[in-house]
Amino acid sequence: MIAAALLRLKGYRILARDYRAGVGELDIVARRGRLLAVVEVKRRRDMAAALAAVTVRQQQRIARAAQVFVTRHMGLGDLDMRFDVIVVRPYRPPEHIKDAWRP
Repeated sequence: MIAAALLRLKGYRILARDYRAGVGELDIVARRGRLLAVVEVKRRRDMAAALAAVTVRQQQRIARAAQVFVTRHMGLGDLDMRFDVIVVRPYRPPEHIKDAWRP
């Protein structure tokens, strides 16, 4: 997955991909230092469509799934959590939007 490769190049360690919890799904969970990044990956033709696809309801599901992930993995509860989006568009490099929303 190109989004995971981008994160690795930026120094993140991928902890999970396509993680399914009963309350939602996480595309990528990555860590860099004391930061736990929960990353939603959107493949769309343009940036506006990609960002519009991350609805408030989806943000809530992702936040709930992130809480489940943290409680199931010891030692992650003390980290700072951030919600990011990586937009993948045709014929363009992926774009990483840090701190895309806050629950």
